[in-house]
Amino acid sequence: MSARILAIVMSALLALYIAFVAQRAVLLLMSGEPVGIAMGAALLVLPLVGAWALWRELSFGANAARLGRRLESESDLPDEEIDVRPSGRPDRAEADALFPRYREAVEAAPKDWRAWFRLGLAYDGAGDRRRARQAVRTAIALERAARGA
Repeated sequence: MSARILAIVMSALLALYIAFVAQRAVLLLMSGEPVGIAMGAALLVLPLVGAWALWRELSFGANAARLGRRLESESDLPDEEIDVRPSGRPDRAEADALFPRYREAVEAAPKDWRAWFRLGLAYDGAGDRRRARQAVRTAIALERAARGA
């Protein structure tokens, strides 16, 4: 729950920052000075990019949580636990031993969002956040396509 609260607080702070930057951009655009207008136009791009990035991350988190709850309700979440070192990092050899099972499940059913989500959880458990996010994004897209079909 603390991660969710932290995400909400950080999102609110980013939204506030975006609002302040957008306000400054508008003020510069209304200055009437060519340099002010140019700076205002350039500054207006930052809030747009920031708002897009914020939306994308919040949407990813909400969709990933929804799929996780769905798998949990189906009692289909992985049940393996990986030992962690005193530093909190997972035991790499143990995590690597789990990957073939989940990778084979994805290879056997590449259109199954559940297999992709479980692979993402395996990557996350091993500390490979980049691949975990990509696998979960694939799961979200496949589940969305299945829901729409």
